[in-house]
Amino acid sequence: MRLLDRMLSRFVTTGSLSVIDADGGRHAYGRAGEAPHAVMRIHDRRLYRALVLNPELKLAEAYMDGAVTFEEGTSVKDFLTLFSRNRSGLGKALSQSLLRRFWKFMRRRHQHNDVRKAKRQARHHYDLKTDLYRLFLDEELNYSCAYFPTRDVSLEEAQRAKHRHAISKLALEPGMSVLEIGGGWGAFAIHLARAGARVTSLNVSPEQIAIARERVAEAGLDDRVTFVEKDYREFEGAFDRVVSVGMMEHVGIGYLDAFFARVRDLLAPRGFAFIHSIGRMSPPGTTGPFYRKYIFPGGYVPALSETFAALERQGLWVADTEMLRLHYAYTLQEWQKRFEANRDKVAALYDERFCRMWEFYLYATELGFVDGSNMVFQLLLARERDAVPITRDYMVDAERALARRA
Repeated sequence: MRLLDRMLSRFVTTGSLSVIDADGGRHAYGRAGEAPHAVMRIHDRRLYRALVLNPELKLAEAYMDGAVTFEEGTSVKDFLTLFSRNRSGLGKALSQSLLRRFWKFMRRRHQHNDVRKAKRQARHHYDLKTDLYRLFLDEELNYSCAYFPTRDVSLEEAQRAKHRHAISKLALEPGMSVLEIGGGWGAFAIHLARAGARVTSLNVSPEQIAIARERVAEAGLDDRVTFVEKDYREFEGAFDRVVSVGMMEHVGIGYLDAFFARVRDLLAPRGFAFIHSIGRMSPPGTTGPFYRKYIFPGGYVPALSETFAALERQGLWVADTEMLRLHYAYTLQEWQKRFEANRDKVAALYDERFCRMWEFYLYATELGFVDGSNMVFQLLLARERDAVPITRDYMVDAERALARRA
């Protein structure tokens, strides 16, 4: 406990943490009574060393396994909030500084995403039972950042607003061809088809494609939407528009150039692309060990500097950029509410360990947008400098028109 005690004494400078060790002893860190506050009980002495060596992974695993619990009215979210507010101090510890250097050195190996491996890693997350996602997503099964015109709109309306916001940027004309990279359960494809487009949607998840096809059929849009089970690197063609929502985070640091080169090559001469992705406003980093092992193997949230450098190398014009800073935090808060309300049903689908793992994931991800450097960016990319209208007025006009029709 001595090494852990020393690390926590240096780590907690904002808020307060009480730790009850495996022998019942109580240890206090930070400023007594100051929020955020958490009370953590460690049930296994072997965790002392593990938490010092790799706290981000081992704390998550201990919580999943029940070897760490939170008491006296506090929760894992309280602890993660405390962790988030004090995160910079953790990196000052020698063990953590060395660990982060190692992760950075290994990040290209961690994110090795050739076609075969990328498919397998995507299915790790997206081929979970669709009934799980129905328990916390909106009715259209959108699993990406919503758009909140005001904070008090429902999740369903915020997701519809996201589609209107995206489609307003595309300057669609009836019959235009649109390629979607990463189609999810078909929601965006349906909205694009209703806006008059002919949509080809790529996805490597058979589970998602099966549901998406059902939803498109129910909407009566079979003749306007085609689903293809292929990686973006396996597909060729020329399209008036290329769109990608929430997929670029799975590309990996070593594949940004390949991704943007494929986007470029899939565009018709006067076409342009819409890319929506989580990014970071901080310098390039790494994917945390919990996410890498349990949630999104091979995934990476790119820095803007990495993204724009890759675009420069591929000769693409960035015709428009927009930053959504807090919209994903609000989205995650809505997902958390629904997950918590349906926790018993999630446990029936999987088990208690899975519930804890996903609680940890949803809470930690929200805090990345509240206290960390994460945000969402939307880009319009073109091969020709004037492919996109030269003022943004058309977007505002189109979005208002779509809202009136809705």
